[in-house]
Amino acid sequence: QVQLVESGGGLVQAGGSLRLSCAASGRTFSPYAMGWFRQAPGKGREFVAHITWTSGATYYSNSVKGRFTISRDNAKNTVDLQMNSLKPEDTAVYYCAAGPRIGASPGFWDYWGQGTQVTVSS
Repeated sequence: QVQLVESGGGLVQAGGSLRLSCAASGRTFSPYAMGWFRQAPGKGREFVAHITWTSGATYYSNSVKGRFTISRDNAKNTVDLQMNSLKPEDTAVYYCAAGPRIGASPGFWDYWGQGTQVTVSS
């Protein structure tokens, strides 16, 4: 079984930065990719970014491209999300995901963390 644990959320002013981290554990952890999603109150879970585990290829949603950077550390089984130039509309619970395929739909992903709150004040 794979377990994902997020950290690094918090409250930040608009224009500020936060770095989220996701630590993965599991006896046979070897996903094809890891990703980040977010869910604002009253809205569905939205794709943010993903990275393939072997090649490190990345992909971002248009809403965060140029502001967020996803990275991974294969040795530590971690994936980070550096978020710069944060906007109030980035406020959401951010979830880490892992799985054997990539896609913008949450249904493509097999494993999920518990989420970490990010709040951006104006």
